[in-house]
Amino acid sequence: MTGPRPGPLLALASVAVAFAAADTYVVVLSLPEMMGSVGLSVEELQRAAPIISGFLLGYVAMLPLIGRIADLRGRIPVLTASLLVFAFGSLVTAAAYDLPSLVLGRFLQGVGGGGLVPVTLALVADIYPAERRSVPLGVVGAVQELGSVLGPLYGAVVLVFGTWRDIFWINLAVGLVLAAGIAALHRRGATGREPGPRRRADLVGLTLLGLWLAALLLVMRQPDRLVTSVDWGGPFVPFGDGGGLTGSVWWSPLGLVAAGLGCALVAWLLLAPQPFLDLRDWGASARQADLLGALLLAVALGGVILAFASADPEVQVFSPAGPWYLAVAALSTVGFVLHQRRARSPLVPRGSFAQRPAWGALVVSFLVGSALIAALVDIPVFARVSIYGDSQVKAALVLVEFLVALPIGAVLGGYLTRAFPAGAVAATGMVAAAVGFWAMSRWDVDALHHLSSSAVLALTGLGFGLALAPVNAALLACTDDAVHGVTSALLVVSRMVGMLVGISALTTLGLRRYYAVSADFPAPTEVCDGKSRCDAYSDLLQGAGVEQLHAIFVGAAGCALAAAVLALLLFRNAPTRAASVLVGVSA
Repeated sequence: MTGPRPGPLLALASVAVAFAAADTYVVVLSLPEMMGSVGLSVEELQRAAPIISGFLLGYVAMLPLIGRIADLRGRIPVLTASLLVFAFGSLVTAAAYDLPSLVLGRFLQGVGGGGLVPVTLALVADIYPAERRSVPLGVVGAVQELGSVLGPLYGAVVLVFGTWRDIFWINLAVGLVLAAGIAALHRRGATGREPGPRRRADLVGLTLLGLWLAALLLVMRQPDRLVTSVDWGGPFVPFGDGGGLTGSVWWSPLGLVAAGLGCALVAWLLLAPQPFLDLRDWGASARQADLLGALLLAVALGGVILAFASADPEVQVFSPAGPWYLAVAALSTVGFVLHQRRARSPLVPRGSFAQRPAWGALVVSFLVGSALIAALVDIPVFARVSIYGDSQVKAALVLVEFLVALPIGAVLGGYLTRAFPAGAVAATGMVAAAVGFWAMSRWDVDALHHLSSSAVLALTGLGFGLALAPVNAALLACTDDAVHGVTSALLVVSRMVGMLVGISALTTLGLRRYYAVSADFPAPTEVCDGKSRCDAYSDLLQGAGVEQLHAIFVGAAGCALAAAVLALLLFRNAPTRAASVLVGVSA
């Protein structure tokens, strides 16, 4: 894909990726307020887990289907659609009135936000040849990680001046503006394609959309001035005999009107000759992308997410229902593999990962995610165990050096991949990360008071950043243009699954170390002169906690080293440099 002005398009897509990444972490500080607004106390954190896991489920489970549709329909339509889904999810989240509506909104945000990453990576591959795309890939990786850094800060700033709902109203506005900007650039030919003929506005469809959204917001937000009004409150009152729906905001005149308008809008989009959103065409693309295969893979990924994402990483390997979720995931995986072999047009076209660097990128990405999660989760845990106690905010701020260095490393890795083999650059980064984790495994309880800990954190973040561009570049250089969407999606999925499995495995390793150390502890009454607790016994427990985290850091260093070795072995001959491309062509 070539064009006179790809820069503005890629810039808007990168901003969208950064904003979606920020939304992943924006609930860090706002979660207590979000819980309170739907009737949950801070002590009911486990019941609020779907707010997090719902987002992850949408982010990961739908990615392969979105990536494949992007291969079939084109990058720009799917990029725009992802932004619109993200914006609509933000609207539902901002207007949420109970836990299910809040989880639904976060799920839709995850679907839209997750779809932005692989489509943008594929867009880079469309715009730039293999020998020139490593730097843009590094920039995309950098803005994604920068969004992760700014997410909690963005949430904190908004909370100073408003409520948690304002975060998502802003998300709605930004999503719509970015979608409009990308669509406008596409119409003007910034993508290198001739702009299509301008279509007549679908006044009926847009009117139905506006009325439905207005009714939806009124039902969900229940404005006090209207609900309590003698003249206007009647449509909000639920019907008295609604069976299981009695008392529901949807079993009311206004709720039924909203449902009717929604049905009318869907019918119009399916039956109208030229609707503003052609659901028939999108449905055909989804069927062509292999809906059954996408469903089987989504169930498999969903089982893994629900098994691990709702567990407390400090004390649990996976959630209480984790074994059942994993059993369902295993069965769905078997079904997906069988379907993939037999389907005429499978979700992942046969031969997509035939080259070694292509499937090797999935393996390396999995290991990178397994190590990365230890930094994101266990470094703040170490800060709480050692010096900050129960202050999660102060503990999270310990990651600043790590998170700032990561996007810097991503851009640097892009430049280095233009001059050096992708395997060497990725391996260098992961060795640096392994050295950082090894140094963390030597930290004592006072380590975070010393400047050397900042250097260790920066080195580790820089290492992870260095690995982003070469892994992406190796995958895209060794897969066909026609499958860049789905292969990029699976690369993101591999990293996310690696993070979930990694936290489980490393937590198991750490807990074993904790129990081994604490097994020899005397009873509290022996240490505390008959009391059940004292400072001396607390020091013993703190020491065991530090030993637990040391074991986790050693395990993370092992994952990072494994990623480095495999990157060297599997990325050999990946044509990510100009010279390599010429050699590959001549061969």
